[in-house]
Amino acid sequence: MAELEAGSISMAAGGGGRLRNALSGMLCAFALLLIGVLAFSIRLFSVIKYESVIHEFDPYFNYRVTQFLSKSGIYEFWNWFDDRTWYPLGRVIGGTVYPGLTLTAGTIWWLLNSLNIPLSVETVCVFTAPIFSANASWATYLLTKEAKGHGAGLMAATILAMVPSYISRSVAGSYDNEAVAIFALIFTFYLYVKTLNTGSLFYATLNALSYFYMVCSWGGYTFIINLIPMHVLLCIVTGRYSSRLYVAYAPLVVLGTLLAALVPVVGFNAVLTSEHFASFLVFIILHVVALVYYIKGLLTPRLFKVAMTFVLTVGLALCLAVVAILAALVASSPTKGWSGRSLSLLDPTYASKYIPIIASVSEHQPPTWPSYFMAINVLAFLVPAGIISCFLPLSDASSFSVLYLVTSVYFSGVMVRLMLVLAPAVCILSGIALSEAFNVLTRSMKFQRPISDDTLPTAGDSTPGSSSTATITTSTKNANIKKEKMGTISKERSSKKSRKETELVGSSPVRPEKEEKLCVLPSEASAMGILFLIMLCGLYVIHCVWAAAEAYSAPSIVLTSRSHDGLHVYDDFRESYAWLRHNTEVDDKVASWWDYGYQTTAMANRTVIVDNNTWNNTHIATVGTAMSSPEKGAWEIFNSLDVKYVLVVFGGLIGYPSDDINKFLWMVRIGGGEFPHIKEQDYLRDGNYRVDAQGTPTMLNCLMYKLCYYRFAETDGKGFDRARRYEIGRKHFKLTHFEEVFTTQHWMVRIYKLKPQKNRVRGKLKLKLKSSSKTSLMRKGAGKKNPWQ
Repeated sequence: MAELEAGSISMAAGGGGRLRNALSGMLCAFALLLIGVLAFSIRLFSVIKYESVIHEFDPYFNYRVTQFLSKSGIYEFWNWFDDRTWYPLGRVIGGTVYPGLTLTAGTIWWLLNSLNIPLSVETVCVFTAPIFSANASWATYLLTKEAKGHGAGLMAATILAMVPSYISRSVAGSYDNEAVAIFALIFTFYLYVKTLNTGSLFYATLNALSYFYMVCSWGGYTFIINLIPMHVLLCIVTGRYSSRLYVAYAPLVVLGTLLAALVPVVGFNAVLTSEHFASFLVFIILHVVALVYYIKGLLTPRLFKVAMTFVLTVGLALCLAVVAILAALVASSPTKGWSGRSLSLLDPTYASKYIPIIASVSEHQPPTWPSYFMAINVLAFLVPAGIISCFLPLSDASSFSVLYLVTSVYFSGVMVRLMLVLAPAVCILSGIALSEAFNVLTRSMKFQRPISDDTLPTAGDSTPGSSSTATITTSTKNANIKKEKMGTISKERSSKKSRKETELVGSSPVRPEKEEKLCVLPSEASAMGILFLIMLCGLYVIHCVWAAAEAYSAPSIVLTSRSHDGLHVYDDFRESYAWLRHNTEVDDKVASWWDYGYQTTAMANRTVIVDNNTWNNTHIATVGTAMSSPEKGAWEIFNSLDVKYVLVVFGGLIGYPSDDINKFLWMVRIGGGEFPHIKEQDYLRDGNYRVDAQGTPTMLNCLMYKLCYYRFAETDGKGFDRARRYEIGRKHFKLTHFEEVFTTQHWMVRIYKLKPQKNRVRGKLKLKLKSSSKTSLMRKGAGKKNPWQ
């Protein structure tokens, strides 16, 4: 009877455990669903407050490419030569873009239309980023779960769904590469850690495919192919090598590199550029270490020393040969095999010294401390606690999280755009910190609540450590059960080598039972700690909602401002592009600074000289030289490029700071880098850049000044520039080679037309007639005597 009762009790306990696991799984799935809805909905403020429209500059090119893909098909897309950009050079679109975003949105549009859901391409493009932000949150849960369990995963996913740094690049309408690339980045890291924990070749293959999708989506894939080798090398150095590490890394390098080479914009750069060399070097080191471990299991200690000497000698020689080959390849390149952006990350001063076109981009500037607080807010205070939690205990997954944080902190400090890469790492470690803190505090509350008389200790045992005694008793029972399980597993394993590897190498995401022996805090301290964490989370939520609703929801193409008389809307950009579309010929060429090239091509459907691709520095320098030159010299440059219209952006009337006058110094620097007669000192007065009465004659006579300030003094009689807060220097002047054809309502965009060339033939005939009459008079006078002789 006793055995039957024990059996029924065990069955009931097993059934209760299964029911509890099922309920916890359902709650976890429901929580993830809510997190996905949160991530999607918090990014819809831009559509709710304004309208469904594409934001910024680069997304307009991606939208235009997606339109072409949906109309013409995949084969036409790969072979598309765009003659409306970079005139007269043109651009091969299929071989110069990262196609991941375009193919993803095009596939979504095709699937929806196949299901008779007739959404436009623009609508799909607007909502692609919010959809993939939900995917990124779920991928964050999976990655954090591998390191510290389900609770930390849910907490990290919730934080990432709202973090302002990620919202800034994924609001509805932000149709840029990062919209899908961040999801691919996190998911690739998850599959790597999952393979590291399981040793499954299936997950290793999925990891290579995920890396391929990342390569298709964004040039930031080089961060992955350098971070993972760093972690593999860290595991080898710290003595954590295992067969699972080999399975996690070797297929990624082989399959990932082969797949990356299939992307046209990458091609053979996957094996020839310096950004990828670290992965190959670690690949060789990993094989040498694997060979050493394999030989060690076959030979006696004495023979192993001899073999070890031989392997190290051959391996060192092989590594030196590879390094020599790589050094020769690197030495043959002027930039040592690195791209300009990569060199800017390694040397923050490189771009400002040698490549001003990269330094001129605002998102390539280093961030300020307020930028960090705006991007991650209170998470900055939780990250140190998360790092400590990762070391208690240290596993392969937690060490990868810490390494990810350290590297992303460095790169975000160099370039403000890469704060987007920092956001997932901060969210993961903050989620771990909050989860561990809530575990400790709630467990302290649990052990100090009143319990029944059956479980209370006797009076003789009533000591201050009674709660800890109960905890230790539970831990002892769990430890005994675990020992029995480990004993069964060890009996099933046949080889001694496998047992040693299991005991000495590798780590598991499951935390050991000895962690349950944490000290129990007083109930008052636990309650105060929980309230403090809830308040901290509440402040974070308030900040994130404000950032999503106010800071990042306004589209850059439609500007707004508030004053004492209400809300003002400035729709000058679309007004100017509509004028170009309806009042100019289809084949007319429009010149502007490269910032507005994508929008002009997509919205005005006109040919541009330069755009945001910035692949040809000489072509951009030519436009910069024209803007920096006097009116006649600029007319000659634009006329040689078949330009008919010139577009400038001017914010002096309404106080818009991001206009062409504030960008003009970069035009001078980029132009002077290719054409030495353009000197930056000629435009500066005592080291300052001025357009008032103290401005230099070169500055006040250049084309950019004239096109921006032409007739500006007529607006208020003084010519007061509200963007730069002073009165302009040269007010009343006329244009001789350009004529104003359109100025928007708030003077933000001004369009000028090149005047036609003067009739030189008529002028030459007049000169010939004058010269012939002078010659005849001289001849007539030669026949007369000079009375003064």
